Amino acid sequence: MITLKEIAKECGVSTATVSNILNGKNNASEETRERVLSVVKERGYKLNYVAQGLRKQKTQTIGVIAEDIAQFTTPEIIEGIMETCEERGYRTIVQNLRLYSRWQDQWFDNDKMYYSIMDPAVQEMASIRVDGIVYVAGHARKIHRFPSDYDIPSVLAYAYSQEKDVPSVVIDDEESARAAVRHLIEKGHTKIGVMAGEQENIHTKLRILGYQKALYEAGILYNPELVVYAGWNKELSYNAAQKILDKDVTAIFCMSDRTAGGVYEYMFDHGKEVAKDISIMGFDNEVIADYMTPGLSTMKIELVEIGKRTMELLFDKMEGREIPDEIKVPCTLVERNSIAQFVEK
Repeated sequence: MITLKEIAKECGVSTATVSNILNGKNNASEETRERVLSVVKERGYKLNYVAQGLRKQKTQTIGVIAEDIAQFTTPEIIEGIMETCEERGYRTIVQNLRLYSRWQDQWFDNDKMYYSIMDPAVQEMASIRVDGIVYVAGHARKIHRFPSDYDIPSVLAYAYSQEKDVPSVVIDDEESARAAVRHLIEKGHTKIGVMAGEQENIHTKLRILGYQKALYEAGILYNPELVVYAGWNKELSYNAAQKILDKDVTAIFCMSDRTAGGVYEYMFDHGKEVAKDISIMGFDNEVIADYMTPGLSTMKIELVEIGKRTMELLFDKMEGREIPDEIKVPCTLVERNSIAQFVEK
């Protein structure tokens, strides 16, 4: 591999001049800069960021550890992280643990599985001397296994930290569900069913609280029989749809767009129309929401914003500023055509 010294000799300049050009310092003529960059490109020279960091005691590099990039929430969170890093002149290195791809949900309570993948990832981050780590969870839960003993400033995105020194940025599930149900109420609906996830899931619990709060504020009595705990996929909600429809609800708040898809399909198979017969509200704003017929009104999770806020939190931590233990990012209502104005007959 060609060295900085060899690049300098070939260009007829000092190593300091080559170093300054590669680090963006504008103290060389345009002709010299172009000549150096041309040789660098032709010879395939790459900066040694690790050695550079050892000299500066900082590498200007942030490590991103993702539980699984295949999770629909993860790419946009990483996009927000990378955008913020670029604005501050930092590089990013991403480690994809592929936990869901490897083991589905079997690793949730299996420390041996988890650490067999997590430990090497963090050790690699430490070996290249990243200045900080963002851990991107695949789903919201309480995380107590983040290795704080690695002595690298760290923050958590999309899950709740149980480590005192690892702050987190999460969805404001409760407030977002409240806004979703309030929108249904404003459309005249008072008998609103809920297609919920698993009963012990954090998203489910918080969104139920938001649902209850919206009902209370509107003077509507909460009826637990209108809540069906089905899970998070289309097949489960399809099978549970009739149970809600039997309650004569006029609207259904689905806790994910995928479960809304199951209700859509069930209604189609049974000769009913969304909006005309039953209004549907989703949650997530996945791509499928805009392709449903009619388009699904839903709550958009501000994933890029979660990434940005997480990165800003990490920078504050790295710079020794006082930081909160947790930041909640609310979702945004996206109106389409799945909710009709309800008028009592």
